[in-house]
Amino acid sequence: MARRSFRSRRRQSSQLLDISLTPLVDTALTLLVIFMITTPMIQNAIRVSLPKGQAKEDADNQQELVVYVDKDKKLFFNGTEFSDEAIVAELQTKVAADQNKMVYVKADQGVPYGTVLELVDRIKVVGGVSHVVLATQKYA
Repeated sequence: MARRSFRSRRRQSSQLLDISLTPLVDTALTLLVIFMITTPMIQNAIRVSLPKGQAKEDADNQQELVVYVDKDKKLFFNGTEFSDEAIVAELQTKVAADQNKMVYVKADQGVPYGTVLELVDRIKVVGGVSHVVLATQKYA
């Protein structure tokens, strides 16, 4: 009877000595995926998915005045978030010196058309803005 208990203990101890690395590898790969996803989000704070269009954009124009509208309807100008009224005031200060400025509006395709149209109308009345251009993404 003493032999049986010794053998059963031996089997149990050999089973306990096997260390599985699978959970460690799974955890490491999960963390790698999380970092891979969050790193581009940190670098590109303004994410806009532009609608597709066939028109060829003029590459020679300097796109210095760009207004972004993200999917949450937040307005950005030069990387800074502005309210509806503040963005018009900011554009007025930027355009005051030059009378023929073009303002590019890059709105996410999930933003309702009416919201984009209201923004374009507000930008058109700013003195010094000659054109308001709605940017699109080129078809592949």
